[in-house]
Amino acid sequence: MILRTVEQVRRLSRIIGGFTLLLIGVVMLITPGPGWLVIFLGLGLLAAEFVWARRLMDRIKREGERVRKVVWRTTKNAPAKDPAESNGTTEL
Repeated sequence: MILRTVEQVRRLSRIIGGFTLLLIGVVMLITPGPGWLVIFLGLGLLAAEFVWARRLMDRIKREGERVRKVVWRTTKNAPAKDPAESNGTTEL
């Protein structure tokens, strides 16, 4: 019986902590602070208890990876500077 009570307290703590971090993260999106990081931490806690949180976290990861690939592709294809220009020297 004590083991079951301890597990229920842990579960309730994860749920309360997850929703609290999620709410603080949303507030930090408007105010200064690492909003997305706190939202991910909150979703990580909630994903241990809820399937919807795990699905949402997986979707955010997929979309973030897609955006990263698009951004990385554009920076890789940017024209490279001439080494002489980057040193600030010019040949006569």
